[in-house]
Amino acid sequence: HPDLVEEVPETCERIYVGKRAGFKAKSQEETNDLLVDRVKQGKRTVRLKGGDPYVFGRGGEEALALIAADLPFEVVPGVTSGFAAPAYAGIPVTHRGVSPQVTLVTGHEDPTKPDTQVNWEALGKAGGTIVVYMGVGRRESYAKRLMAGGLSADTPVAAIQWGTRPEQRTVRGTLATLQELDVANPAAIVIGKVAEM
Repeated sequence: HPDLVEEVPETCERIYVGKRAGFKAKSQEETNDLLVDRVKQGKRTVRLKGGDPYVFGRGGEEALALIAADLPFEVVPGVTSGFAAPAYAGIPVTHRGVSPQVTLVTGHEDPTKPDTQVNWEALGKAGGTIVVYMGVGRRESYAKRLMAGGLSADTPVAAIQWGTRPEQRTVRGTLATLQELDVANPAAIVIGKVAEM
């Protein structure tokens, strides 16, 4: 959040490397190179991320770049948006007697890959709660595939936009109506019985 960046002293170099749908300030390779370069220079370097850096946050790629350069680093874990946004909306992602498991999945795989790695049909059979990250744009496609896998069309869905922020809002529907929900990125999409809680 920009307010956090404002807490950084003016004497510090600030480089924005964020990503949003359709916009990248820096490529992942450029970000990795910046980290390696600044650490090699002996600078105290902070890569500030929202949520947990190792859950769809590319933190693993950045750590591997630092390891390859034989540079020390420390990771401070955060709370991933797939847990934080639903909790802030009052939705438990697991709940005794309702959902004994939760699956975190990306709705936006690397577009350069020829095939998807997500087996949506298998997730439709798995049960429990499914939390989809970055899934607003492709929700019609994966909803159909989840239903093809056996997940009922009337499965409750909650889309939490701007999770944990003052402008957070939650819209609800079913798997069949997911495409019709008035929601935009950034949003965490919760699919399963807990979404009606």
